[in-house]
Order: sequence, then C-alpha cells, then structure tokens
Amino acid sequence: MRPKKTSWMYRILYFFVNLFFPRLHLVGQGWLPDEPCVIVGNHSQIHGPLASELRLDFPHETWCAGEMMRRDEVSAYAFRDFWSFKPRWTLPFYRLLSKLITPLAICLFNNAHTIPVYHDIRLRNTFRLSLEALNGGESLVIFPEKNEKYNHILYAFQDKFIDLARYYYKQSGKRLSFVPMYLAPSLRSVFFGEAIVFDPDAPIETERKRICNALSEAITALADAQPLHTVVPYRNIPRRDYPHNHPQGEQTP
Repeated sequence: MRPKKTSWMYRILYFFVNLFFPRLHLVGQGWLPDEPCVIVGNHSQIHGPLASELRLDFPHETWCAGEMMRRDEVSAYAFRDFWSFKPRWTLPFYRLLSKLITPLAICLFNNAHTIPVYHDIRLRNTFRLSLEALNGGESLVIFPEKNEKYNHILYAFQDKFIDLARYYYKQSGKRLSFVPMYLAPSLRSVFFGEAIVFDPDAPIETERKRICNALSEAITALADAQPLHTVVPYRNIPRRDYPHNHPQGEQTP
C-alpha cells in the first residue's frame, strides 16, 4: 500500500488491535485479477473494516464513511448507524459511547488506508481519490450495504459505487472488475469469488443493477457453500438474533 505518515497514537492502537484481532484464512485469492479491482464484501459490522486494514495482504484502499473521519460528525453518525437499533433502555449508554469514541475514530480512520465516502457533492472527491488509487496500482475495498434487508446473509447494496467503473474506463480504457468477498468471522476466513466485469457499452443504470445483483448473489453463494456458521450481519442487532448461513440451521448436503 502507499506509504503513509501515521501518528504515534495510531501506531499504538494498531499494535494492540492487530495483536488481538484474529488471523484470517484468505480463500480463493486466485480470483483476484492482476489489474487493480474493486473488492465488494459484507460489512460484518466492525469486522469488515478491520479485516481490510489488517489482514488483506495486497495493495488496497478501503472506502470509509466520511462522517467517521470528521470530529463534528462522528458521534451522530456512530449512534445512528451502529447503535440506534439496540433496546430502548440501553440507548442513553450508547449515546454516551458514541461521544466517547470520537477521538478514537478520528485517529483510526484518518491514519488508516481509507478513502472518505460521502453521499453529497463531496462524492466527487471520493471518486477522484479512488481513481488515483486504481491508477496507482491499488485495489479498492468497499462495503456498500445499507439499512434494507436483502436476504439472510446481506443487506441491500447502495449502487452508486458502480459509477466508478465508468470514470475509470474513460481515463484508462480498462474495464474494471468487481470481485465478491464474503467475510465469516466465526470461521476466521475470507472467501473471494469470480469477478464481474463492467460493460462500458451498457447504460450505467443497467450496469448498477446488474453488477449489484451479481455481487449480492455471489456473496450469498460463497456464504451458503461454507459449513454451518453464524453470520455477523450489517446491523448491530442483539447477538441472539444473528442469522446462520443456512436459514433453517441445516448443513448442506
């Protein structure tokens, strides 16, 4: 990855998080193309971003919610996105926690290999930095789930990240590949699947739908192909409500 100056506080945090975050087995790396690509995975709460920063052993940048990188936005965003679904009686605690994590979030996400993502006019900066990374030989890791259930494995994807392929094709003449990735913390494994390649001749609305559907189904298939295990969902729901990769709890034949 690109060299990056980091604060002493980040280096200390990195040391301890790296020490305690489990080692992950990377399965199917042969599906990763030789050219830079976009790797799309299940967020798996905090596991996805940590796995990307600590355990993926090839040059890459990770898309990160821009709000988690701005001191004036961390608290509100963290509470809304991480903890607003917790039981009502616990919400005061999580409101306080969302304020306490602000310095930690600012340190972590501004020193890690991240690209800030916004859903307003600042998205242009997200795309600019992403294209610089791709043209510099780095892949991108994106966790595009939103608060809308898709199936027992995933929440539905936001789809505007597909537009990156159109700009990349205009700049480089290359068709960007999107690689599905399934993170299974309980199996201590990351699984990669066959890439879906952008078609520059198709309307962008068609490509958004086609590629997102193909990625969602591929990630689901990767999960379903594994032994019975607990899926860590996008939403921070009570642990007792976590689903299994086989909805009825049965093993695959």
